[in-house]
Amino acid sequence: MTVDEELYFLEDSMRRLKVEYDVYFGGGSKKPPSDLEWRVQSLLKKYSDTQKLSFSQRFKYNSIAQRYAIFSELWRQKVRIKEEGYRRPEDALLSIQGLRTDEERAAQRALKQASHKAAEPGFVIDFADASATPEKVRLLFDAMLAAKRDAGEAAPKGRFEGFLAFIQLKTDQIRQEYGCAEVEYRVEIREHRARLTARAKR
Repeated sequence: MTVDEELYFLEDSMRRLKVEYDVYFGGGSKKPPSDLEWRVQSLLKKYSDTQKLSFSQRFKYNSIAQRYAIFSELWRQKVRIKEEGYRRPEDALLSIQGLRTDEERAAQRALKQASHKAAEPGFVIDFADASATPEKVRLLFDAMLAAKRDAGEAAPKGRFEGFLAFIQLKTDQIRQEYGCAEVEYRVEIREHRARLTARAKR
């Protein structure tokens, strides 16, 4: 398979993995989907050197890897609770009834953004409260790094924490100035330079 075909297969496998874990935690399966998870992990490892990927491929890979990182931690906690037994009422809710935690809801929002923006030129994502969804800011940060590499620019010296603080401040400023609910950020390469722009989203 080509790189694009394998990334599509990886994305589809990630979707199926989440469905199968939902079935497992809902009591519809006796065993977690370990084989499918192993295949997802293998493909993630295969393309972990994202410098060999194009900008769009790198963005798709990073979005899938970020989704897996978020959900795998949630699954690990739920499997432990299921195997060790329930110590608190909320543990039972988390494991059996598939209660959506804040982390899972945030992951779903990031997934929804990534799935329909990946096909567009550049990378687009929006925020209402950046500090509440750091995983989405991480996608934006990774997209900016990827764009700079593709444009032949030096990577920014700051760390992700500083970028997160900047995006939160910028988002709050634009929302206050324009009275909008969300702020849209776009990463693209123009005139051989990586650009990050922000605008009010009505």
